[in-house]
Amino acid sequence: MGPMDVSLVALVCIFGGAIFGRYLGSILPEPHLSEDSKDSVKLGMGLVATMCALVLGLLIASAKTYYDTQNAELTDMAAKFVFLDRALAHYGPETAECRVELRKIVERLMARIEERGNAPMRPTDTISIGDEGLFERTQALTPKDDRQRLIQSQAVAEEIVLGQTRWLMYAQSATEVPKPLVTVLIFWLTVIFISWGIYAPRNGTVAATWFVTAVSVSSAIFLILEMYTPYSGIVLVSSGPLRSALAHLGQ
Repeated sequence: MGPMDVSLVALVCIFGGAIFGRYLGSILPEPHLSEDSKDSVKLGMGLVATMCALVLGLLIASAKTYYDTQNAELTDMAAKFVFLDRALAHYGPETAECRVELRKIVERLMARIEERGNAPMRPTDTISIGDEGLFERTQALTPKDDRQRLIQSQAVAEEIVLGQTRWLMYAQSATEVPKPLVTVLIFWLTVIFISWGIYAPRNGTVAATWFVTAVSVSSAIFLILEMYTPYSGIVLVSSGPLRSALAHLGQ
């Protein structure tokens, strides 16, 4: 199930819990609806609400950290692409083919993120073949002096780091929120709404408040799941750094 499907299920369960609680409130015997009973239920639901708040806060912080990490790694790659291109340019005209291949790699990477909405690399991706071709071309250069030899070694080292970062981003793309944790969170929220429904007044304002609250909580779950899929869905990482890098390549 995608983030939207999970959030819709959460909305139905949570708001449905409030409606079910209203039904329970209409059939329960009077002693169950007394002030003492209400106070006891409030104490129990206060504990559950505190746990929900803690879990939601931790999940949002974790998802934001993961999303920011992907953005930072993409920006770092863009900067390294520009640095590598400048290093090859300083080597001399012998690196013309290497620089053309580097530009193609950046273009394919940007197209993959923008159009296909997938992780920057996978084991069968042709992008990785292009990277290896650039690495082999750079290694095949024949330096004429110490300056070119130094530039070649720096360029090769930079290409290795870029390859490691790409594979790291691919491995990280498999990270996801534990499904049991999301299930338990939705269950806790449903229980809270059931308790609200039991003792709440029967009017449209209360029902509308339940719905808005359920939508808000479901939206939080949606955003958490979306930030764990930064290459697909609605909340995507920006390809701006790559686009900016592409504008400086070949100059």
